[in-house]
Amino acid sequence: MKKFLKYVAILLTLLVLIFYLTVYPKLDLISGFSAKSVASGTFIDNRSLEVIESGDNDISLVDLARNSVNKTEQFALSSVYGIKERKAIYRPGLGATLIDDDFDVSQPYLVPRRTLKPNTSLPYPFGAGAPKDSAFATIDYALLKKTVAQAFDAKGEKNKRTRAVVVLYKGHLVYEHYADGFTKDSRLLGWSMTKSLTGTYFGILQYQGKIDVRKPAPIAAWQNDERKKITLHNLLQMNSGLEWEEQYDKICDATQMLFQARDMPAVQRDKPLVGKPNASWNYSSGTTNLLSGILRQQFKSHQEYLDFWYTSLLDKIGMHSALVETDMAGNFVGSSYGWATPRDWARFGQLYLQKGLWNGARIFAEDWANYVATPTPTSEGRYGAQFWLNAGGKFPDVPRDMFYCSGYQGQMVAIFPSHDLVVVRMGLKEDPGFDFNGLLRGIVKSIKK
Repeated sequence: MKKFLKYVAILLTLLVLIFYLTVYPKLDLISGFSAKSVASGTFIDNRSLEVIESGDNDISLVDLARNSVNKTEQFALSSVYGIKERKAIYRPGLGATLIDDDFDVSQPYLVPRRTLKPNTSLPYPFGAGAPKDSAFATIDYALLKKTVAQAFDAKGEKNKRTRAVVVLYKGHLVYEHYADGFTKDSRLLGWSMTKSLTGTYFGILQYQGKIDVRKPAPIAAWQNDERKKITLHNLLQMNSGLEWEEQYDKICDATQMLFQARDMPAVQRDKPLVGKPNASWNYSSGTTNLLSGILRQQFKSHQEYLDFWYTSLLDKIGMHSALVETDMAGNFVGSSYGWATPRDWARFGQLYLQKGLWNGARIFAEDWANYVATPTPTSEGRYGAQFWLNAGGKFPDVPRDMFYCSGYQGQMVAIFPSHDLVVVRMGLKEDPGFDFNGLLRGIVKSIKK
């Protein structure tokens, strides 16, 4: 009996040691991810805690978290076995923000002043009216519907995990489909699709003559070292040469920034140069948040910065469901935290299909759409300027001119200039677990040029 108890004690000690070495360091990130996800899903899209835990938070290790929601005071709490409790607060207009123990929840804050006047005189996607009942002889609707149906799980399954697919052709909504529990009014997190929004603001400012993306990035801390040679263009193409590690299954620069940093733009700003600008492509959420911080510098007041994201783009093209969340320092988390309905994400794709022209108003210069779809040196045709590309043939059965917004867990806004086509897919599984090549191939094939 004594030997048995000794072995049990040794086993328990080993288990505790393994937990301490492998899981414990991640607890702050696990509970942080969970609290932020619960707060956003609850207060932005009115999801139940059950739906969030079984869907959004159904991720290895994240599912260890135990969560609670205070709807009266609008916050969420998460911890793992009662350890490393984290809190995310919701503030109307700013979304959910993961906070630390030093954050003063009573401090006053500014919110974006929005122009929420849906134009019901125009049909979707150009207005808030009902989509035109359009039928195109060039579309094989049977193939289109079959292809989209194959992107969704059968009842009770969790293999493909698609939540929404929206297809626009020649500026018309030709098909859309939603998983049970989701509708055209569901606001879904785009994750890194938000990067494409952030990059677009530089196109808008350039069109307005207020910046030149070919000039050095206006960062005072870089002026006395080699980083002063980094241009806005290098940052937009994620080709700056700055140090950065981006992996979501471990503690790294990206996860520490998103779930621990108070001032997210500062994380990449303070990194050293480890490569050569314009010859060191490296995907970095830190770079996009640094761009958000640079955008903030372009305005005389914080209120102007907050307003600009909506008045110059989101509300201007009718993306009234859109919301970009902020960090503790008030910066828009331009790398990751943009929300919108699938239809509104499709509007954004349509804007690029039309090269910046929306209902007769020019949002950005025509050549900006070409700029974002131009391959970044050393990216092997995979990346442009805050957009992903198919120029390198990542999706072999899909036109090479496709460029797209892409986000964690398989969010996508795919833009096909050669086919006058936009495809949105939102879900919880990404490539290669989800067959994007098959979905896009089938949709493109259903349209006869």
